[in-house]
Amino acid sequence: MDQVGFVYQDLEAAMALYEPMFGPFEVQEYGAFDYDYRGTEEPAELRIAFGKSGDIEIELIQWVSGGCPHKEFIDQGREGMHRLRFLVDSVDEQVAKAEAIGWKTVWYKQFGEGLAMAYMERDNDPLLIEFFENKAG
Repeated sequence: MDQVGFVYQDLEAAMALYEPMFGPFEVQEYGAFDYDYRGTEEPAELRIAFGKSGDIEIELIQWVSGGCPHKEFIDQGREGMHRLRFLVDSVDEQVAKAEAIGWKTVWYKQFGEGLAMAYMERDNDPLLIEFFENKAG
């Protein structure tokens, strides 16, 4: 595991809340990307802030637009811890292993050769798992 992701409606308020423990934060705004979201191609845009706790990256996320797991989380009236991310050699291989034991892919993106991510969920479990492949470093 290399990252813990949190989702909040207000990124600045979340950074102020966690800055004493995990800051300073670096804000990134990538614009909208198309993702496979529950079997449909859907653009989504997020604002993200990155901090650290030892070797663990702390990611604070604010949903901006589009369908994605982050919007679902906010629409459920929730804020806070959202998912755990694991670095893997192959997202597709890890997804196949997870699906074999009951996990379902809910959000997927192949950004380029050796760079991909997948969010997975399972029934009756509020926590999402992300697999992240980054062969470019």
